[in-house]
Amino acid sequence: MATQAPPLSPLLLLLVPLLLPLTNAATFNVVNKCSYTVWAAAVPGGGQQLNQGQSWTLNVPAATSPGRLWARTNCSFDGSGNGHCQTGDCGGVLACTAYGSPPNTLAEYSLNQFNNLDLYDISLVDGFNVPMDFGPTSRGGCDDVRCAADVNGQCPGVLQAPGGCNNPCTVFKTDEYCCNSGSCSPTDYSRYFKGLCPDAYSYPKDDATSTFTCAAGSNYQVVFCP
Repeated sequence: MATQAPPLSPLLLLLVPLLLPLTNAATFNVVNKCSYTVWAAAVPGGGQQLNQGQSWTLNVPAATSPGRLWARTNCSFDGSGNGHCQTGDCGGVLACTAYGSPPNTLAEYSLNQFNNLDLYDISLVDGFNVPMDFGPTSRGGCDDVRCAADVNGQCPGVLQAPGGCNNPCTVFKTDEYCCNSGSCSPTDYSRYFKGLCPDAYSYPKDDATSTFTCAAGSNYQVVFCP
């Protein structure tokens, strides 16, 4: 005959709701393999100077959506964390609370979405400044996404910017490139980005070939200059 399980203590009943949100939280390890210093940025998360070979660990709350990670270059900050970056600047502060200014290569993610999956991608919709690799630390059938081409060195003249390569939306600001109407198609410029980085978003409606999924609760690594 089965015996009845003892009731949970009042303390455990209080703790259960607090522990559940942690189930699908994620750890992001950000690594700088560039030959130069970058100032990593994250929303949520803030920012951190990373010299060559240094890393930064972020604990991201469950169900964060959307989240972004990127590298800033040629920065100068004072002792209070105020200053400016040539690319990816987020309002002149070291600890970002706002998104970076183009051009900047983006690692984007949304945790614990439909069917208990994380969504993640590399996006060039804000242009390109630093090569990037982004993926789960335990593959488990999940994909690693990379954009490691010399995009800056091959950037079309009209898209060139100090320290990076702009997306055409930033330069031309038209619906053709920005997809403001919610409907647009690939362009010669987006095909340029796609040709160099097939895994990455090349324009705002590039979902079919550029969005990747992994089981909620996965941990991730972002590598600059892989």
